[in-house]
Amino acid sequence: MFVPQAGYDRAITVFSPDGRLFQVEYALETVKRGTISLGMITKEGVLLAAEEQINQFQDEEFSRKLFILDDNIGAALSGYVPDGRVLIDYSREICQTHRLIYDEYASVEYVARRVSDIKQAFTQQAGVRPFGVSIIFGGIDIDKVPRIFVTDPSGSYVKYYVAAIGNKSDSALNFLSKHYSQEIDLENAKILVAAAIKRVSLSDKQLKIRFLEVPIKTMRAKLYTIKESCTYLEKATEVYG
Repeated sequence: MFVPQAGYDRAITVFSPDGRLFQVEYALETVKRGTISLGMITKEGVLLAAEEQINQFQDEEFSRKLFILDDNIGAALSGYVPDGRVLIDYSREICQTHRLIYDEYASVEYVARRVSDIKQAFTQQAGVRPFGVSIIFGGIDIDKVPRIFVTDPSGSYVKYYVAAIGNKSDSALNFLSKHYSQEIDLENAKILVAAAIKRVSLSDKQLKIRFLEVPIKTMRAKLYTIKESCTYLEKATEVYG
């Protein structure tokens, strides 16, 4: 006779009889409730984007969901943002340590794998809980190739050309699949991504977005302001309706 499900619900280190870790599943659900973030590879580099919720009197220049890790790598979060902040700090340490030791940029996959190792460790230790955040790592490796990897609370990481995490990410990907091409440039990618976020946002009237791009030419990440990014919402309406 099996112990009631509630027993497995409380214990992160114990699998249920049907092979589930409920706390990890709850962490994955936290990500689904977060506002959407997107990543896209273009012929000119990598574009990351996020819907940002800005409260009254909040400084719009302070980004809660998009971060520059090193000149060549950026990250976008969705889920429980405080958990993400801790992992972003850790990611920056990884990048700086790699540069000090090897005198070159860390690869996007290396950073994603190291962060995934930390996430995985928090799924098998008593007294802790999984990180309730997914992260899109996007950047340009030293071979001048743009790459995107996504990590989730379980500790897995996967490589993508286009990635979406957060609320209604499946709907956004369905829209992008109809219009995306690997030959798209960064300018048109901003318009396309803005259109995707606009279509799935729950707060269309107060919608705020922000972009982060890493061009192949410069290999220097640039974080756009809310004001600069939101101009693409109007262009998205003109192009995609």
